[in-house]
Amino acid sequence: MNLESPKVTVEKSAEYVFDALSQVSNFEKLMPDSISKFEVLDADSFIFGLKGMPEIKLRMKEKTPVSGLVLGAASDKLPFTLKAKIDAVSDHTADVQLFFEGEFNAMMAMMVKGPISKFIETLAQNMHKL
Repeated sequence: MNLESPKVTVEKSAEYVFDALSQVSNFEKLMPDSISKFEVLDADSFIFGLKGMPEIKLRMKEKTPVSGLVLGAASDKLPFTLKAKIDAVSDHTADVQLFFEGEFNAMMAMMVKGPISKFIETLAQNMHKL
């Protein structure tokens, strides 16, 4: 299952956005209002929970300076990645888009598609909070 957020323009440099997203603690600022838990586990991982959903542990998998990064599920039960693509528009503006890629059976995909789509859209819309 592949989902993508709308592309959002942030009034920050691509380097600033990359540096901010590289620090997993900053993801708390992007979370939706329905967050019930957010805990940084170490420099590269955090766990979060949304009301009515199981807790998810994410770990930083890849960093490509200034242009993007990849977070992946720390559990093999729900294998997925969340990729952030950052494009410099100018010295003070960047476009950011999130991509979710997960391997789920058809039933699971049907159940999680709506909530995950809304979740990554909210993360993208909150990029200005960085």
